[in-house]
This record gives sequence, C-alpha cells and structure tokens, in this order.
Amino acid sequence: MKVSKFGGTSVASAEQFKKVAQIIKDDPERKVVIVSAPGKRFSGDTKTTDLLIEFGEKILRNENVENELLEIINRYDNIATELGINNGVIAEITANLHALRELDRSNNQRVMDRIKASGEDNNAELFAAYMNHLEIEASYVNPQEAGIVVSDEPGNAQVLPETFENLKKLKLRSGVLIIPGFFGYSPDGELVTFSRGGSDITGSIVAAGVGATLYENFTDVDSVFSANPAVVENPRAIEELTYKEMRELSYAGFSVFHDEALIPAFRAEIPVCIKNTNNPSARGTFVVLERNYEKNPIVGIASDSGFCSIHVSKYLMNREVGFGRRLLQILEDEGLSYEHMPSGIDETSVILRERQFNNNDTETRVMERIRSELQVDSVTIKRNQAMIMVVGEGMTHQVGISAKATAAFARADVNIEMINQGSSEVSMMFAVQENDAAEAVRSLYKEYYGENVETDGLIQEVLEIK
Repeated sequence: MKVSKFGGTSVASAEQFKKVAQIIKDDPERKVVIVSAPGKRFSGDTKTTDLLIEFGEKILRNENVENELLEIINRYDNIATELGINNGVIAEITANLHALRELDRSNNQRVMDRIKASGEDNNAELFAAYMNHLEIEASYVNPQEAGIVVSDEPGNAQVLPETFENLKKLKLRSGVLIIPGFFGYSPDGELVTFSRGGSDITGSIVAAGVGATLYENFTDVDSVFSANPAVVENPRAIEELTYKEMRELSYAGFSVFHDEALIPAFRAEIPVCIKNTNNPSARGTFVVLERNYEKNPIVGIASDSGFCSIHVSKYLMNREVGFGRRLLQILEDEGLSYEHMPSGIDETSVILRERQFNNNDTETRVMERIRSELQVDSVTIKRNQAMIMVVGEGMTHQVGISAKATAAFARADVNIEMINQGSSEVSMMFAVQENDAAEAVRSLYKEYYGENVETDGLIQEVLEIK
C-alpha cells in the first residue's frame, strides 16, 4: 500500500485533476490519497487558502464577503464544470462555504481554523466525486472518521499517539480513500489545523498509521535540488538523502517539503519519495534512513532570510550559573521562540525569526529586561540576516568540509557574522547579511559541486611558469 499526497499545484485545476487520477489508476498500490486545497493555476494566481484567509478575516471584521465567497465557490465550480461532474457536489460545497459565515465568533482562532480547513476538505470531496465519475471506486474520508486526533492548538496542532492505532482500520476498507490534508480533531471533537503547508504532515501521519510501503509526495518539480534553482543555475538533482538531511534543508528554506512532515514517516521507517505530478515517470528524490555518504558528503545548500540576532556580552558569563536559562526565560515570557544559540565564554547570541519583533514595544522590552535583569556589559540586535545551511551527514566522515565553506565565503567577499554547527554534525549554519546570501550560496555550490577553484588557479600558475 502506498500513500500519495498531492500538493496545491497538483490539484489546482481540472487539467491537474485528470493527471492525478491517471497517476492513481496507473498503480493499484496507491490506495490512500491526501489532497491539498487548490493552489495556483498560473503565475500571479492566488491560492485558495489565501482566499479563505481573506474571507475569514473579513468575517471576523463583520465586513461584506460576497465577492470573496463567490470567487472561492467559482474555483471549485470551474473544476467541476470542466470535468463534467454532477452539480450535486458543488451544491454541497456552496452550502458548506455559506455556513462558515454563521460560525460562532467568540473564538477567532477556531473560526479561522474551520475556514482554512475547508479548502482541503471541499477539494477532497470534489476529487472523490471525480474518481467515482470515472467509475473508480473511491470514498471521501473525513480526518475525524479516519481517527486523526491532534492537540488542541489552533494553527499549530500536533498529532496524538492514539491516531496511529486508529488509522490501522483504514486498511480494511476497499477502493481508493481520499483524505483532506492539513487538519485533524482534538479529543473534544474540535477541528484544529496544522501549521501552514500541513497537508504534508497529514500524509506522513497516515502513511505511518497504515504501515505504507512508501509515502509519495507529489509536487511540481522532478526532484529536490542541491540548491535553489532561482539562485543557482541548473543545480544537481538529489537522488537520495536521509530524513535528517531533508528536515535540515526544509527548515532552511527548501519549500518542497514541510519540515515537520518527516517525523511520523521517520519513526515508522517508511521511505518517502518526492515526485512530479506533471512528470510522474521521473524517478524523483527518495528520503531514506541511511544513504551512501562517500559519493556526496554534502547533499545540499539552503538559505532562508528574515532572521535577527540578539548579541549579549558579559565578562565571566561562563561562570554564572543559570545565565542561559534566565536569558531564555525572558524570551519565553515575551512569547518568543529562538532558532539557534551559539555562544562563547563571555558572549552568546540568540537567533530569532525577525517577524517576532514586528512590535517595537516587544523589542524594547526584551532588550531592557536583558540589561537590567542579567546585568550584562552590552546587548545589541542585528537585523536583516540570512541563515545559510550546508547540509550532509557525510561531512562528519570527511576532512576539510568547513575549510571549503570558509574559502567559498572569502571568494564571494561575503562576511560571516556567525558560525554554528550542531553536535550531530548534519549541518553547518552561517549567518550573513540578507543581501549577501545569494552570492554566498552560489560560491558554496561551486566549491562543493563545481570546478575546484584552487586547482584551476594552480594549473594556471604552472602554465605561466612553463
């Protein structure tokens, strides 16, 4: 049994629906299908989820939503019309969307979760109807019916252990099962969504629950690439990488896969294959437990912007018991999460997502509390930073990986503001200014995958001497 998840671009139009249906027909092992909400049909288009968010925000402001409602309904209606599906399913979707306007507004987060989840839910209903229209036995399965139980954290749900036992019963059902991604239900029966892009998470959870032989994640690229194609021209395709490597790359900006989605598949030791809906015959990229590191110790280079760092300096900091705990307690009190925390004997830095400081009052309060409560010598904040990750489990077995990285930064004339390497040695992280990130990535790519710059220079010197 394979579990196949199709992302927003894969189910954005009638044409894409036809491709997905053919992919399912081509392999009878594809018994469970997870669908996203309709994504962009073309460059400049708007994702259905974004339309729903705007729709929900207007509802909460008691504004007129007729235009937004009509636009959302039309997205589904256009698909159904082009596929020749009976209008009965569109009538159900229309009724569902109209009902969202009447939700109890005493809890804004509950309202937004219900509205956002409708994108996947309605699309799953529509796709199941299309499969039956093609005389393929298929049924829509609501996540509550499937048994997906999650923590009651709106917009950030975490799967609960009983889910995996609940999902086993799906193996007894006949036909193709169509499950909407992105949400589950709390133990009290409240609909709760995962973080944005959480359909990947649903797919991984279901794959683990049913004991799938493979979890296929269909998107709009042939494979995962060793660098962002928008930054590096024609980067290498990655044939195989480990769960840890994929998670590091996803976290650091590879948007092809949700960074939380691998955990259920990893724990169940289910291989993951990232494939292209528009080119299903391509091999894709496999995510596995272990791989051969000798050929490619470095699997990829990723970068992400939107970071800032708080730099704290205090003489004899290393001797002050509880300093780090009290520093992090201040961040916790202010509702801030941190990403990295490299440190020295008298200095430490905390790297955060910059958007958390959009409120100037929060930044001022945090800085003042650090000064007064920790009695530091200095505290400063640096904005507009990017994090660059060099990822590969093989780096721990090969000498000179770090030296190549620093050489690449030097050649690109990019200043490294911070270096951090986790104890697992799966990745190296470098902080640079945002406007230097692209050039740094290109230089790193050339160092690890392109021509050897130092060797080229040495050959040229020899030729000149001769």
